[in-house]
This record gives sequence, structure tokens and C-alpha cells, in this order.
Amino acid sequence: MVSALPPQGEGRPGDRAIQLALQAAWPADLSPDDERQLRAVGRVLLRADATGIGRARWPGFFGHSGRAIAPAFAAARFRVQAVIARRGGAADRAVVHLVWAGTDRGGTYTDNRITDLHFARTTSMKDGGATWTPQPRT
Repeated sequence: MVSALPPQGEGRPGDRAIQLALQAAWPADLSPDDERQLRAVGRVLLRADATGIGRARWPGFFGHSGRAIAPAFAAARFRVQAVIARRGGAADRAVVHLVWAGTDRGGTYTDNRITDLHFARTTSMKDGGATWTPQPRT
């Protein structure tokens, strides 16, 4: 049987096949606006987690330890290969599935890494609008 996924190490040309495989494996169950917002936030949050860039934007997710944490991956050698957002078991929950590639501090490049980020829908007291808030890892 031939895999629909590109071989590991394929690089950017294989990313579209990974995206299509994710979409086929998990049919969409969120509104297009929610999925678009979650995909965008998921990408930025994963980049912050892996590279350290932008962690201050989410103190509730990363904490307030006060000490600098060396990033695990080089920002210049990090990319999201594919991302989808789907309902996380309840209407006010979602999970963002990301497949990504990066070079770690030791210089080792690996692609097809998988991360799931969980979000809860919250309502702003100020304007009554809803947004998605990342949930800390437990």
C-alpha cells in the first residue's frame, strides 16, 4: 500500500500533502471563522513554545517563572507543515492539531512532529465577544 503522505525529509513540497491528509482524517466541525482564528493562534502559540519568540503574550500558558528559558528550536529553522482545528469534545472547547518541523539546539532537523494545543472559548466582559484561550498543559 502506498502512503498518501510524503516521505520524511521531503521538506516544504510535502507540506500540502500533510495538510490534505489531516483535513481528510478529521472532517471540519467548527465554523470557518473559529477554525481560521484557532489555526492562526495555534501557529503563533506553537512558534512561541518551540522558539521562545512571543511567550510573553501568553503568561497563563507559559507561566511567570521570571527566569529565561532557552528555546529548544532555532526560529529560522522552524515551520508549521500543516494545521487544523476541531471541536474538543464540547461546543466551548477546541483542539488545534499541528504538524511541524524544526532544527533543535543541537543541530538535528526533524519533520512531521505532532503537537495538540487545547483551547476554551471565553467571552470578553468588555465587549461581549467570544475568543479562544489556550489551556495550560496539565
